[in-house]
Amino acid sequence: MLPLPRRAERAYFGLMDHAPRDDSDDTDPLRRLTLDELRLRTSMKWRTYPDDVLPLWVAEMDVPLAPPVVRAVTEALARGDTGYPAGTGYARALADFARARWGWDGIDVARTAIVPDVMLGVVEMLSLVTGPGDPVVVNCPVYAPFYQFVTHMDRRVVEAPLGEDLRIDLAVLEEAFRHAVADRGRAAYLLCSPHNPTGTVHSAEELSAVAALADRYGVRVVADEIHAPVVALDAAFVPYLSVPGAERGLSLMSASKAWNLAGLKAALALAGPAAADDLARLPEEVSHGPSHVGVLAHTAALREGGDWLDAVRGGLDGNRRLLASLLAERLPRVRYRPAEGTYLAWLDCRQLGLGDDPAAVFLERGRVAFSPGPHFGTGGAGHVRLNLATSPELLTEAVRRMASALG
Repeated sequence: MLPLPRRAERAYFGLMDHAPRDDSDDTDPLRRLTLDELRLRTSMKWRTYPDDVLPLWVAEMDVPLAPPVVRAVTEALARGDTGYPAGTGYARALADFARARWGWDGIDVARTAIVPDVMLGVVEMLSLVTGPGDPVVVNCPVYAPFYQFVTHMDRRVVEAPLGEDLRIDLAVLEEAFRHAVADRGRAAYLLCSPHNPTGTVHSAEELSAVAALADRYGVRVVADEIHAPVVALDAAFVPYLSVPGAERGLSLMSASKAWNLAGLKAALALAGPAAADDLARLPEEVSHGPSHVGVLAHTAALREGGDWLDAVRGGLDGNRRLLASLLAERLPRVRYRPAEGTYLAWLDCRQLGLGDDPAAVFLERGRVAFSPGPHFGTGGAGHVRLNLATSPELLTEAVRRMASALG
């Protein structure tokens, strides 16, 4: 397919933007912004590709910010409150959120630390429990920066592929643990929960089994739980540190993904009761990395942004159903299992015959950008990751472009 000329694209989306909208769910933040409004943004999602490309790749949401976040940031700027971060307000807000949302009363503010963001926090946690050359187990296909950050810090990745059902294969994980500790060195397991890119929400039973295996083999668990608040309305997130046997675990959490705050850097490291001494060894200078304004924004999101978050979750539920319907109609050879968590969709395009990297074909022929499956490690070939956090109109257009790319 030839790319839409810019004028034609404007005409198409101009009609869409001025068409009558379904106001039955006008509180859904995913339905609030037009394409022209989104193209005014200067972030990575909207500046990496030319204007004729529809970007549904990197994990940014097409939403206006939650009003409490806007208020917290603008008030801070008006006060000139743009210094260094201080205090435990962020951690206390997360503890209250966890208690209300997940029924978990296990966040002890004394066992928390602010870190610049989740991935830099992961690096710091892995540095506390492993040394150069030590293995780090991951469940592939998995978030691509896991590979980049782990190898950059001179650790080696050991893959434990997910099962065909896109869930943790405990037998495979056990074998990976056995291999990782075979030379009697230290080893860690970098758990992605909910899982990116598949959107799998791990159950309490699965996480308890993971904790038991980690204890048996002496593997330290570091959990990336950045997508924790973003689950379907009928799904339940289970914090890793809440399950029996996870006392030696470490976790990273943030309001970043759920409230679209990637540009306002701040995250929290959490330690289980038996990992408090490890967290206490975190270098003091790490706490200087987060943005003070970011901490204020994340705190406001956790304390006052619950209604906004639930509106987004409802919109994502609708988008999952819409995507399944569109693919069944337009691209029935694409396999898609609507997931319970994240705002990401993992599409199996292997039956389309587009090779290992179908995202490259969809970009060239259809002018729609997805995250390439091979970037996510073993099991990613022939797949693409699609960002669902957009309007139903743009999601519909994305599938239309995918189908046209095959014509």
